[in-house]
Parts: sequence; C-alpha cells; structure tokens
Amino acid sequence: MKNLSLLIKPASGNCQMRCRYCFYRNVIQSREVADYGRMSRETLEILVSRALAEAEESCTFAFQGGEPTLAGLDFFRFLIDLQEKYRRPSVTIHNTLQTNGLLLDDDWCDFLARNRFLVGLSLDGDKDIHDANRLDSQGKGTYNRVLQAAGLLDRHRVEFNILCVVTRELARRARRIYRSLTANGFRYLQFIPCIDDFGSQPGSSSFSLTADRYAEFLKNLFDAWYLDFQSGRIISIRHFDNWIRMLQGQPPESCGMSGRCSCSAVVEADGSVYPCDFYVLDRWHLGSIREQSLTEMLTGSRATQFVEDSLAIAEKCRQCRYASLCRGGCRRDREPLGNPDARPGGLPNVYCSAYEQFFDYALERMTRIAARLPQL
Repeated sequence: MKNLSLLIKPASGNCQMRCRYCFYRNVIQSREVADYGRMSRETLEILVSRALAEAEESCTFAFQGGEPTLAGLDFFRFLIDLQEKYRRPSVTIHNTLQTNGLLLDDDWCDFLARNRFLVGLSLDGDKDIHDANRLDSQGKGTYNRVLQAAGLLDRHRVEFNILCVVTRELARRARRIYRSLTANGFRYLQFIPCIDDFGSQPGSSSFSLTADRYAEFLKNLFDAWYLDFQSGRIISIRHFDNWIRMLQGQPPESCGMSGRCSCSAVVEADGSVYPCDFYVLDRWHLGSIREQSLTEMLTGSRATQFVEDSLAIAEKCRQCRYASLCRGGCRRDREPLGNPDARPGGLPNVYCSAYEQFFDYALERMTRIAARLPQL
C-alpha cells in the first residue's frame, strides 16, 4: 500500500470524561465486547512492524479513543522507539493524537513537540456550551482545563487544531462560538455535526441537529469566517477548506466529503481491525493485526463490501446541481435510522436540505475565494 493510515485506540473506549453526546459510547454498547482494555506493548510492536513493512511511501499513526493518553506517556515513548526500529528510508512517518487534553502536562507536551505530533484538541466553543456537555467523571465542566492544555501546547510549540462538536444548542450560536475560538488565538478549526445513536430517529435527541438548524449554523459560521477573510485574517475551517479545494478541481482530503468510503484501518486495543471509526462493530470486524497483514484485511471481501455499500447514490442527488460538492456526504448520515447492518441503499443525506440551503447562500462567495487563493 502506497500511503497507509491507521487510527489506533490504545485505551479502547475508556475515557475519564462523560460527554453527554459521545458517539463512541454508543458504538461500544452495540458490540459483543465493549471494552478491549489497554493495548499491550506486544500488540503495538506487531502493529508498527506490519505497518512499516507494508507502507510504500507514507504511514500515519493516528491515536484516538476513548482517550488515548490513558495509555500513558511511556506507551508513546515505546511507539517512537518501535518506529525507529522498523523505519525504512523510503517511508515517511506521521503521528497524530486526538485528545480531551485533561492529562496533558509539560512532559506530554515536550514529547509531542519533539516528535512532531499533530494534535486535535476537543473544545466545544465557549464555556457555557462546553461545560454543559463535556463533563468529567464527577459531572464537572472541563472548559478551563482544556484551555490550560491549549496554553501548554502553544508554549511548547506543538501544532494543534480545535475540534468542536456541533450540537443543537451550539448551532444556534455560530458567530459567538467562532468569535470565542478565534479570540483565544485558535486558527485551525473543525466543526463536526453531532451524531445520532444507532437506531434513533435523526434529530430526536436533545443534542442532535436538524437539517434546518445545521443550515443556519453553516450560513452564520460562513458569514463570520468570510468577514475575517475579507480583512486578510485567514482562519482554517476544515469543511470550508475542503469545499474550496473541490472548487479548485482538487479532491477533498476529508473522507466524509469524498462521496465514497475508504478503509482507514481502525485498530482497537486488542489488535482487531475495522474499516471506519463509526463502524467499530462486530458486523465490520476485518480481522486481527496479530494474525493477518493489513493488506489482507483492507483488500478482503468484507472491506470491499464496506466500500461498495457506500457507493449507492440517491436519485435526488444525481439530479442535484450541487452534486459535485456534496457527493452525498458521509454514509453514516445516509442509513435508515443509522442502522449499521443496513446498506445505505441510495437514501439522501439527513442534512441534504442543509447543504442545499448553504450552497444557495454561500457558493458564489466560495467560488470567488477559490479563484483568488492558491491551491489549498
């Protein structure tokens, strides 16, 4: 495989936080074994050795959870030792870490800086919204501690971006949230729509979005972002960056915007491999890194079926004037009641009307930006 990307869960679904909308809690409750514990050093070595033997040009080790820092700093130091042991000159290695930030201290940040980790830090906009949903195990808000973690990352010159979950309430405050994040000096932002539980009616929980609410959010966020752009202040928002790339004739870097799934090799703590972070489920178990090569698992019949299932496009989408930009969106938003055992079957995205409203509103301005900017 030319470019190999691994999403690794070294602490399985374990986390010291109790976020009210956590999608991975719903995932682990939907499979036979909920908790695979902590990844052993033996499993990590098998994973690193296989990955660096099979990658041809680049290999990305992305760590997520649960909360990956619960594996401990020594686990990650061992990772670097293994990468040095099995490294081949022809393969470029990238490391990333998605974290809630609560365990970060000077030792962690020094390590992340020296080893050039790209960090994603979860922060839901401002204090009121964040502390309403992102709670610790004692039910206390975590906003101030996450801001402290951001300060540490900044002082140690760790490259990081902010990941913000768009809940129903947050979507009403797009401009305020944007101003809060940028006022804190954050320049790289990702806004991720809150995901409904498997089997639930889309938009039925107190956290989930409706299409109209999401449309309102995207339009107001774009207006705030566009004002900064006009004044020469460039803020990276992943969704907007990807749409501008597509208007420039480039492929999106975000898989959920590409119109089809790919198998990104999600590795649970016991070495089990799955095709996508949203589908770490028994139905989509591809095998084990302890028994099979990554190439075998990612090109096998189950992986192939996973990709093929994502290709069905709704007839409405085929006729849509925005099809080249929307591409049907993520398959997780195109399944009947979020049923992981059902094929998407050509259903429109639950946010179909949101994207239509947003492109009606913002496409002309995005097109002008795409013409002005060098390729992103």
